[in-house]
Amino acid sequence: MAITDWPELERPREKLLERGPEALSDAELLAIFLRTGIPGKTAVDVARDLLSRFGGLRELLAASVDELCQVPGIGEAKYVQLQAGLEMGRRYLAERLIRGEALSSTADTRQFLQAQLRDRQNEVFCVLFLDNRHRVLVFEELFQGTLNGTAVYPREVVKQALKYNAAAVILAHNHPSGVAEPSRADEQLTSRLKEALALVDIRLLDHLVVGDGEMVSFSERGLL
Repeated sequence: MAITDWPELERPREKLLERGPEALSDAELLAIFLRTGIPGKTAVDVARDLLSRFGGLRELLAASVDELCQVPGIGEAKYVQLQAGLEMGRRYLAERLIRGEALSSTADTRQFLQAQLRDRQNEVFCVLFLDNRHRVLVFEELFQGTLNGTAVYPREVVKQALKYNAAAVILAHNHPSGVAEPSRADEQLTSRLKEALALVDIRLLDHLVVGDGEMVSFSERGLL
């Protein structure tokens, strides 16, 4: 049965308009992006097959174009649509965080950093540069490493902080293993960065380690 033959309020688009996007299942949301099905299957059926094949929405969106195009009815155009939707979500979170207002929500900061770093396959070290009212000036990925680590140079962090005339910074990096627990090397690096930044009167507010669905704050742990 085609989706157009379903009861009106059971159709994904109409259901979203009537009840909001939170009322839709992952498959129904995905079907809206897919727009069309294939012979014998509705867009919702195709969406369910995709979620089952890849193990969930997150794994599906992390799939490569080659992996996705192996699925019947899925081509480059649908891959592009899904990636565009994912990037729009990331940019939405970035705009909530970087809009000239003082950082007032720890939740917004964490959501933004999770969206940016959680699914990265290599370790990435990032910095949020803030002014003296803790408004975000710039978010920058300064160093990229391997699966197991990243070489971070305090001199470069200080150099960029001075470039943006930052008064404070928040550091962040991911652990591709998914375990957010800071290592001894992370603690030593944070101490070195704090000392280097203090020499030019820049405060280190926090260092956040992003794992798979979890995040550890150095500030909350009393490690700063």
